[in-house]
Order: sequence, then structure tokens, then C-alpha cells
Amino acid sequence: MKTDVKNIVGLSMKGGRKDLFYFCLLEYFPEQKRWFLKSLRRIKDKEDTPGDESIRSWMEDYHIKTMMLDFPITNTSCQDCLLDCPGSANCPVESVVKSREKIEEILKLDRVYRETRPKDYEFARNLDDMVDYSRDLTKSDPEEHLISRSFKRRLKKGFVPYWNRAIDLWVWCRYYDLMLDLFNVSYDSFGQSSLMIQSRFAYLKKHFPRHVKLYESNEYIVLIELLKAGLINQRDLKNLYDIEEGLGIRLKLLKKIESDLGVFIYDHDLETLVQNPRAFSSFLMALSGRSHHLDRTYDYPEWVDDEENPFIAPNLG
Repeated sequence: MKTDVKNIVGLSMKGGRKDLFYFCLLEYFPEQKRWFLKSLRRIKDKEDTPGDESIRSWMEDYHIKTMMLDFPITNTSCQDCLLDCPGSANCPVESVVKSREKIEEILKLDRVYRETRPKDYEFARNLDDMVDYSRDLTKSDPEEHLISRSFKRRLKKGFVPYWNRAIDLWVWCRYYDLMLDLFNVSYDSFGQSSLMIQSRFAYLKKHFPRHVKLYESNEYIVLIELLKAGLINQRDLKNLYDIEEGLGIRLKLLKKIESDLGVFIYDHDLETLVQNPRAFSSFLMALSGRSHHLDRTYDYPEWVDDEENPFIAPNLG
């Protein structure tokens, strides 16, 4: 039995109850110092053909240890809270309090810059490249904290303990403007998920080996990190899922991932990834898991819950 194999499964579960999805397995071969896409398995739920047994046997055959998912696997503070609730605005839970303090700190620094240097502030406001998406929000210089109008509006909406997790704020600070510009979405823990998906996975998980560790990532974050690493340009990223242009863009990106990140993909799997966006999404989850195995992920500040936060933001640079 192979107990020292480094492997990671990516699983994207989008769509409804009977929609197909893919398990994407990446495995590391130390002799060749390369990752291989070893298995890309299509699973389709049908009432007359349940796939639970095949899922378990496949995971056991490949000795799966780690799985990366694209939906929340931890709850909001409200869902686990046993306190006599004082109301959302007065929530005393530490992660909620710290997240709200951080929001106020960011807004305050922006306000100080606006009030002390109004002309510079308004001039900078009109620059297309005014936002540094990798800025360090712990810096004390107000000029480092000029925030976009859209990001300010998002922060002013506040932190909702029954809808947001602390990791949401970290994602907003690092990716909000780019997500909005490139994909026209705003990240919320449960904004891109549904009760149907959560329930479906809760059932599937019953058939996983007990030792499998579960982690969470986000497709848009992986794509933005690929952009920042120079593996794709902004124009191609915006058209990645276009019906006409998307096929060629995905092929080009996958070839770039092969050459720059050392991930080998067999031709028949390459065709599936190019043709099927759902398979491609699972591959991106596996790619995030690769970064986790290589310890190339971003650290979180103390206000993002505890050290064992299962959310993975890959550093692909």
C-alpha cells in the first residue's frame, strides 16, 4: 500500500442535484519531480444508477488523503453559536468583533487620507490603476489604503454573522476589485453555493474513507493567482468561459500550467478539461491543493479565526 504518496483531489460541485461533476486527481512523482493528472473521473447522479459505491472504491484504490472543494465546509458564527443572541449588531463572538474592527480600521484610514489630503485623494480616485491588489493592510500610511468606491460600498454594508465568515473579509481585502472587474462577482461564503449542494455533498461524504481531509478553495481566486503569476492575461481571463473563445483560451492556459508549474496532463484528459468547464473547475481545485501540499499558500492574520482555517488561497507565483 502506498502510504507516502502525495496526491490531491479537486471537486467542483456546481449545478443541480442531477448535474454531473468530476473528481480530478493530481499525484506527485518525486523521481520525476512532476505532478501528473492521474485520474479525471466523471460522476453523474442518476436515480437508477447511484454512484456512491464507485466513489468510495475509486478513492480507496488511489489512497486519497486530501480533497479540495469549491464551497463552504465550515459554518458561519451564527450556525454554531449557543449564546442567548443579543442581535446581529451586538454579536460578541470574537471572530465577528475582530472582523468588524478591521473593517472600521480600513474605512478610517481611507477617511483620514481623504480629509488630510483631499486633492491628492480625488486625483488618485480617477486613476484606473489606483488599487494595489496585493497591498498589506497592516501598513500605517493612509496612502497605502486608498480603496475603490466599490470596495468601500462593500465594507459599509458591514459584516453579517449569519451570512459571512471571517475569511470573507480577507478575500475582499485581497481580491474584491479584481473579482468584480474580471468576473462580475463578489465573494461571499455562501453566495455561490446552495442548500442543495450542501445537502448533496453531506450525502456523498458518507461514502468517503474516514481519513480523508477536506479543504476549501475558490475558483476565481485560483484564476486571479494564475493571472498574477503571468500564466494568463486579463483579456483571456475575461473570456475564459466564452462559448467561442473559451476552448482555445483554456487549452493555452493548461499548456502554460504544464510548462510553468510542472503538471503533466495526458492528451485525453486535456481534451476533457478544454471541452468541459466543470472538469476544468475541478482541475483548478486540485491545482489549489497542489499549492497546499507544497506549502505555497497565503497566511492569514489573527482576525481570520484560528490557525486551522481550512480555506486555501494558493500562491502560484
